[in-house]
Amino acid sequence: MSKQERRLYEGMYILNASLSEDALKKSLERITKTIEDGGGEIHKIHEMGRKKLAYEIDNHKQGHYFLLYFSVVPTLIEEMWKEYHLNEDLIRFVTMRAEEVLEKLEFKPLIEEV
Repeated sequence: MSKQERRLYEGMYILNASLSEDALKKSLERITKTIEDGGGEIHKIHEMGRKKLAYEIDNHKQGHYFLLYFSVVPTLIEEMWKEYHLNEDLIRFVTMRAEEVLEKLEFKPLIEEV
């Protein structure tokens, strides 16, 4: 059986906006612990702050956004998702393969057509 290589992933997490600062920290630690307990490594955490959701999700209109870059073996992703579904503070999450760790998030302005 060959040992799998870790791959780089980008995860976007939206946590309940009504959490206290301490509860928010603990919920984020639960996410990072799930990654690290599976042999993964956290490379970068971007706290993007509290934002209005594009649409209401389970009576939530706002969420606290985090973007994480981490490396794990691909087989761990499904286990992570199972754990995330048990985290009632986590409103939404998405995990995608990444090519590189962005040290700084930059957004280009939208070009408005006249």
